[in-house]
Amino acid sequence: MAENSTRVVEFILMGFQVHAELQLCLFFVFLAFYLITMGGNLGMIMLIQSEPQLQTPMYFFLSHLSFLDICYSSVIVPQLLETLRTEKTVITYERCATQFFFFTFYGSTECFLLAVMAYDRYVAVCNPLLYATAMTPHTRLGLVAAAYAGAMVNSVVRTGCTFSISFCKSNQVDFFFCDLPPLLKLACSETRPREQVIYLFAFLVIILSISVILISYMFIIWAILKIQTAGGKARTFSTCTSHMMAVALFFGTLIFIYLKGNMGKSLWEDKIVSMFYTVIIPMLNPMIYSLRNKEVQEALKKVFKRFVRVSQAEKGWRFIRPEVPASHALSF
Repeated sequence: MAENSTRVVEFILMGFQVHAELQLCLFFVFLAFYLITMGGNLGMIMLIQSEPQLQTPMYFFLSHLSFLDICYSSVIVPQLLETLRTEKTVITYERCATQFFFFTFYGSTECFLLAVMAYDRYVAVCNPLLYATAMTPHTRLGLVAAAYAGAMVNSVVRTGCTFSISFCKSNQVDFFFCDLPPLLKLACSETRPREQVIYLFAFLVIILSISVILISYMFIIWAILKIQTAGGKARTFSTCTSHMMAVALFFGTLIFIYLKGNMGKSLWEDKIVSMFYTVIIPMLNPMIYSLRNKEVQEALKKVFKRFVRVSQAEKGWRFIRPEVPASHALSF
């Protein structure tokens, strides 16, 4: 532990601080979650890239969402597994700052990308005839690049403000990764001006993203209400349900953990909620988009049928006995 006059050069992540048996159980649970996350999101990316009917703007953005979920989860979960395996983990100051930067970067990019996906649904529902010309490949790339650029600015500012604070009270971080609330507890200098900047940028990212999402869905709902047939309304609305579920899960937990009034006062509560949006949501997103999306389901069926046909063909060739010429027959 560092003394008050000594600058902290490394941190100790304390994790969940539970019994050894429960630590081992949690290790295997989170390992399973991580493997499912990696498999589900990689599978979604490969499916979108391989199936022609999924070569649309919506699935282009969805493939980037899957990529972000892979990166977002990979920044946190390996560290979490290491902490559960060893009960506590020493992490250098630089590595802690790097983890904080990329955690903020991928989380912010996901906020903006969900807003971009809402705008995509608005154009598709409200201006279907102009959709192809409005969502050109250059436009899609520009929107995704803007999401990454906005997240980069937010990450640089938040990381700079956080790690310009002097940490000297202790080097024990009562958390399973380098997050803001437990780090602020170690500060021995005045943090309020920096905290205000940090929370301002978090507020701007969330408010801007949610504003785009809400405005887009207001127009979408208005367009759906104008549809005469109940079947037409249901079909149009079904194209948005997966995205709405992903938005509700991600922003619901994000708002709770970052904009609640008692942030950092109950670290156990923060741990549970942080675990939900860093571990559970990246695992659930591929399931949401595959279970609630008919086009993805149809693409999965085609892939499965191709796999079955190839397997049957290979099995058939395996059991075909090659004809042996009479001249090669053995005589006894």
